[in-house]
Amino acid sequence: MLLRFLDQLGEIGLLSRDFLRCLFRRPFEYRLFVEQLDYIGVRSFNIVNLTAIFTGMVLALQMGHFLSKFGAKIFVSRIMGLSLLREMGPVLTALMLGGRVGAGIAAELGTMKVTEQIDALRSLACNPIKKLVVPRVLATLVMLPLLTILADAIGLLGGLLIAVTQLGLSAEYFYFSMMQNLTMSDVLTGLAKAVVFAYIIAIIACARGLATTGGADGVGRATTSTVVAASISVLISDFFLTKLFLTV
Repeated sequence: MLLRFLDQLGEIGLLSRDFLRCLFRRPFEYRLFVEQLDYIGVRSFNIVNLTAIFTGMVLALQMGHFLSKFGAKIFVSRIMGLSLLREMGPVLTALMLGGRVGAGIAAELGTMKVTEQIDALRSLACNPIKKLVVPRVLATLVMLPLLTILADAIGLLGGLLIAVTQLGLSAEYFYFSMMQNLTMSDVLTGLAKAVVFAYIIAIIACARGLATTGGADGVGRATTSTVVAASISVLISDFFLTKLFLTV
């Protein structure tokens, strides 16, 4: 088990090295990059919005119910805003993309690997890393922070809806109370986490896809392992990133 983990870690390290080597080499695949922006970002709007709005509503409802026992439900917006911007927004968005996009990338590259399409690219003097990995990783690095911003806004909107309709708070008080407590560092912390999560998801998905063997069964195993590895890596890295940002 440990040897297998070390092998996979080595594959990710080698792929990261090759990605950095190919990143600034010309020509840049603009068309493939735009296609991946659409696939990774635009087509993920619905699932991110749905996750964010109900997360915000649940957070506001639970916090409001608990804090009302101490007469402190007026602080719902402050606690909710901090938790969404620093933790829930980037983590939940990353988990959603890890399940949808990570699995998709691994399945796509894995299918290309077992059907020898990647070998065909090499025979045509095309670099598979430049053609397949770079656009996907860059698109994920761009779109996950943007989706995180969208998730934060939608989540806060859901919390505002519950605060007004269920907790008896005014929209003006919810907004100004939250803004008085939040700082720019809270926003930047969430975005920095989103960038790290994006790279983790994309590089794991590409590495598992390119290492696929065993036909259709191998593609299924690669897809499953990608989702599991990406989700666990996001949660583990979130702890260490939180520890780091709290000490800076």
